[in-house]
Amino acid sequence: MASVIQSGNLLGLGRTELEDLAVSHGQPRYRGGQLYRGIYARRVLDLSAFTDLSREFRAVLCSRHQITYPEIAREFASRDGAVRYLFRLDDGNSLETVYMPEADRATLCLSSQVGCALDCRFCFTALVGARRNLTAGEILGQVLAVTAAQNLPRGGRLNLVFMGMGEPLLNLPKVLAAVKILADAKGMGVPLRRITISTVGIIPRIQDLASEPTRPKLAISLNASEEEQRSALMPINRKYPLTELLQACRAYPLRPWEHLTFEYVLLEGCNDSDADARRVADLLRGLRAKVNLIPYNSGPELPYRPPPLERVLAFQQILRDRRIPTFIRISRGQDIHAACGQLSLAGLRQDGLPTSPA
Repeated sequence: MASVIQSGNLLGLGRTELEDLAVSHGQPRYRGGQLYRGIYARRVLDLSAFTDLSREFRAVLCSRHQITYPEIAREFASRDGAVRYLFRLDDGNSLETVYMPEADRATLCLSSQVGCALDCRFCFTALVGARRNLTAGEILGQVLAVTAAQNLPRGGRLNLVFMGMGEPLLNLPKVLAAVKILADAKGMGVPLRRITISTVGIIPRIQDLASEPTRPKLAISLNASEEEQRSALMPINRKYPLTELLQACRAYPLRPWEHLTFEYVLLEGCNDSDADARRVADLLRGLRAKVNLIPYNSGPELPYRPPPLERVLAFQQILRDRRIPTFIRISRGQDIHAACGQLSLAGLRQDGLPTSPA
């Protein structure tokens, strides 16, 4: 039997771990399955409310364990309906999650780390620096806390994108542990087709992900059309060059319904020329892929600006003329620093306490 948690938060434990926990307390293994469904499918927070468990087992659980979501320290509501959630973690660190509602669905932009180590030059999260990986429970807690706050029913159309703070593939074991529970029909019940991991291109971890039986969709942050340009914008390109990254993408085993997504943040006068668009088309030729063009979400700390709309449309047309499905993504929540690339724990004072939004 695997090692069993002796006390503490049960959030983040998988079915097998909860079954082992039940056995360690002298209970049949199926009691762990009841705990699992209660925590993730029924979203029960109070262990005393698990009425399908015996009174004695509930008393033991209540004395040693709890189910605790990350604390919502602050909410920042955008004019467009998006909400940026600032979470306070048990160790005093903070993270951010973005809720984006639409008419027929909702999308959550999830964080996988506190801060980020990759220092992409146009990303505000890079200003935070690297702090630590999130646990599986802290990842799942973002989903559970926001769905509870927004009163979203289980089974509703929910999309999950690991595009918040951090590089998911640098925390791959915990991200996959969370995804397994998220996608489990007896867990949180979010189909894999609606879960996306975005990476700057950590090639060994892309190869690891390719072999996983339970894997979400994959998105690659491209953002440049040639090596020197990408290295200037994304220092990780010096370790995992663009040519090698594209080779890994071509080897990636896509399922019949699946496309690779390439995200391309457009920076005025930097990577938005017609020549850039033609080079991107050449890079992606023959791949079953689509491109999301994201006009840059600017701020005073960094020097980049978004191109005018005409330039964005011209870039899109060049790719479409070369039969690459290309979409323009206007980020939500720009007025609350919740847009793509803007998460930087904005709204925190130097002492770490939340402040009012600007």
